[in-house]
Amino acid sequence: MAKPRIDHDRLFKELLSTFFEEFLLLFFPNVYEHIDVRHLSFLTEELFTDVTAGEKHRVDLLVETKMKGEEGLIIVHVEHQSYAQRTFPERMFLYFSRLFQKHRRRILPIAIFSYDEHHDEPSSLVVQFPFLTVLDFRFLTVELRKLPWRAYIRHDNPVAAALLSKMGYNEEEKVEVKKEFLRMLVRLELDEAKQRLLFGFFETYLRLSEEEEAKLRNEVSQMETKEAKQVMELIVSYEQRGMEKGIQQGVKQGMKQGRQKGIEEGKIDIAKKMLAKGYDVDTIHELTGLPAEKIEQLKK
Repeated sequence: MAKPRIDHDRLFKELLSTFFEEFLLLFFPNVYEHIDVRHLSFLTEELFTDVTAGEKHRVDLLVETKMKGEEGLIIVHVEHQSYAQRTFPERMFLYFSRLFQKHRRRILPIAIFSYDEHHDEPSSLVVQFPFLTVLDFRFLTVELRKLPWRAYIRHDNPVAAALLSKMGYNEEEKVEVKKEFLRMLVRLELDEAKQRLLFGFFETYLRLSEEEEAKLRNEVSQMETKEAKQVMELIVSYEQRGMEKGIQQGVKQGMKQGRQKGIEEGKIDIAKKMLAKGYDVDTIHELTGLPAEKIEQLKK
């Protein structure tokens, strides 16, 4: 079965538009110092056609702001391609030049490289002759896979928390990365909508197996008592939401196909998984609707 396609553009756009100030503070504090964050607005995304290649390219985020009283623009482009692209600096320059032609303001371009491989990405485009430099175009970059994730876990920054899932960890560190993400989420004390945004982003890019989830629970249980309780509540909360969503989808599918038996079997399968994870009978009954007696039988 083919993997579901990930809408990278939507995920990054939601994250950065919600936490743009935090994004600048995390990666470009010197830029943040020069921007009046009271004047941030997100403009309609721009679509450009590369006439020579016949391809369409979209600027992911176009932010209007004020820099020392002067209106300006910030381009943020997220690059997901997993292969090195020699023409990428040219594309950034085209975005810049066409926006400058339209808006006639100072523009700050930023590129985020989010793929999993390691590349040495250029951050400039130079056109020169032996006797003259015609163009020296530069842009800011963030290469996520090159960032050491441990260096960001002490930042009480929601962007840092979400992007742990795209930083430079190895397979053996996945459980620890998620544990630190959950600890950050607890410390941030965000409202439910923002918390859900971060959790959804993280889970899209870093998902644990059942064995790894069990290991995570074990490590959380060994943490300091108060923090362990808060992190475990977070884990259970999102697992329950996932279960509820799965049940709702199963019921809808079963009703659509007219198979009541299939609905019941789906609930039993979910109940077995919840029992394996240590959920009590009352919680399983509440989420699945199965009789408590039936759930007790499944325990045997």
